Amino acid sequence: MPLPAVPARPALPDTCCPTRRVALRPLGVLALATAVALTGCAATPPATTAGPPSARKPPGAEAQVAALPAGSAPASRPAAPAKTPASAATAADPGAQQAAEEADFSRWIADFQRRAAAQGVRSATLHNAFDRVRFQPRVIELDRSQPEFTRQVWDYLDGAVSAQRVAQGKAKLQQYRAETAQAQARYGVPAAVLVAIWGMESNYGGNFGNFSTIDALATLGFEGRRREWASNELLAALKIIDSGDIDRARMTGSWAGAMGHTQFLPSSYLGYAVDADGDGRRDIWGSIADVMASTANYLARSGWQPGQPWGTEVRLPPGFDYERADTALRQSTSQWAAAGVAPLDGQALPDFADGSVIAPAGARGPAFLVGPNFRAVLRYNNSNSYALGVSLLAQRIDGGPGVVGSWPRDLKSLSRTQVRALQTALGERGFDTGTPDGVMGPATRDGVRRYQRGAGLPVDGFPTVELLQQLQGP
Repeated sequence: MPLPAVPARPALPDTCCPTRRVALRPLGVLALATAVALTGCAATPPATTAGPPSARKPPGAEAQVAALPAGSAPASRPAAPAKTPASAATAADPGAQQAAEEADFSRWIADFQRRAAAQGVRSATLHNAFDRVRFQPRVIELDRSQPEFTRQVWDYLDGAVSAQRVAQGKAKLQQYRAETAQAQARYGVPAAVLVAIWGMESNYGGNFGNFSTIDALATLGFEGRRREWASNELLAALKIIDSGDIDRARMTGSWAGAMGHTQFLPSSYLGYAVDADGDGRRDIWGSIADVMASTANYLARSGWQPGQPWGTEVRLPPGFDYERADTALRQSTSQWAAAGVAPLDGQALPDFADGSVIAPAGARGPAFLVGPNFRAVLRYNNSNSYALGVSLLAQRIDGGPGVVGSWPRDLKSLSRTQVRALQTALGERGFDTGTPDGVMGPATRDGVRRYQRGAGLPVDGFPTVELLQQLQGP
């Protein structure tokens, strides 16, 4: 990643969910060279690009985290690629079709090897990485999965900041007090924040994925939906192996290529991983000292300001313009206070030069005043729900309170079908949101706000079943 500016990491899949590895027979490049010659052409999926890390995660995963809060900046979801039709012969014969696909994968790997060699990756590393590379159908299945229902932000936070996760976080903070304190002293990021990210990313190391990073990224690069992004990450992974920091067998992680306890993409690893224990390797899989220092380094170089809080829960004044609840709108704490924004606990508001108000559940839910450190967490995973989860979990691990305000739990999540109907209804009323796709992205939220403004409703951009019914009415 380019420095000094640190690009936002797109949101990755929820790595606390179990991952499953589907193994096909090894596709050694040399062994498949003959297959290429014998099989001829094959159906190769077309190319589309994408760009993560949360990320750790490939773009488009944001909508799977929660019904996105107002003011979040979700990554756009690429259109699903249309597969090139296989020949009539291979379509009628699954075995022949698989052989053709394997031959095409082998050809792609061979081409990629030449590219990696030109970038200085050693021949021994290339053989080690690719002689037994496997195409992983499960990776494609997970990449394309689009759940019909998405979780509301309160449901997401119920899991992210559960009593069990808080208790476990407190125990981990005590267990690794030396490692987290060392990272905090060096980079200025509080130990509780580092432990909270660890809990969010891999459930404190309980599950950081069991996919081979090389296999997963090779699969994504070949399939084409995220070809440019996955190819760049695969090249970065090869450079990590080439450096001797980790071997191929131990380089494991999520289906999207995110690795280790705090789910670094290979490109993030190259830019920010740290050898804190002095063993000569940057080991984010086995060394907690390296994990904490690497995570702190990422946040520090993403704009973390030592001594500043992430933010605080606030009370908004009657008649507050919810269109102003957006991380893109920044002003000083004194300006927000003058507008009637007040703390819930009677204490002074954090002193931010450029704070933002967010209302993740719209006008009916809690609101927060957030500052630069909240935005630094957004660099880790560009989702307001995620950043709020990390911030609240760290606060609870440190002995602080949870959310005081009430979430509108009576509101039901819209299904993808309902979001598509919402987009269609908005378009029919002149609020264009683009082609209806069932994804609640920025264009759709903007269309909702424009409709709300005209209808005299709170302009919070928050979609509800009632709003859909009103749009579809006479």
